Amino acid sequence: MYTPRYKEKYTKEVLPALKEQFGFKSVMRIPKITKICLNQGLGKFGIADKKLIDAGVQEMTMIAGQKAVATKSKKDISNFKLRKGMPIGVRVTLRGDRMYEFLDRLISVSIPRIRDFRGISDKGFDGRGNYTLGIPEQIIFPEIDIDKVAKINGMDITFVTTAHNDKECLALLKEFGLPFKNQK
Repeated sequence: MYTPRYKEKYTKEVLPALKEQFGFKSVMRIPKITKICLNQGLGKFGIADKKLIDAGVQEMTMIAGQKAVATKSKKDISNFKLRKGMPIGVRVTLRGDRMYEFLDRLISVSIPRIRDFRGISDKGFDGRGNYTLGIPEQIIFPEIDIDKVAKINGMDITFVTTAHNDKECLALLKEFGLPFKNQK
């Protein structure tokens, strides 16, 4: 039976390290990642050209390994020529083995391909133990063929965890190997 590499890393390395660091009495109290949400807003370009939405869904599906869906606007905004129900972005939520596979590819392959990379900012925490990371270009993922990309878009990656605060979440993500900037 196949288990993802980062799932094994969580049970063998991350769990004991966090238990020792925070002194948790129960294994159930140790934080874990429950899901990873990928979101790509296409904005005014998605309104003007419907093919960009289809291309965005296709690219996000290749990146995540799971079918992505188009997000639709919730209300009319006349200044942006936006009507309720128009597609404006793409999203996908990963859980379980696909989540660990994506995390593995993100840390070991994609993040090292970011140009002028100095580390991930530690300002993306929400106060409840979740972390959001912004990526400037979707072409850092090896699944994307650069020649076929119509427009370079950024994306948001949100790590939803069971951590009770930002300190626990930061420790969890550092144990997985996310390269945060050095705190001074």
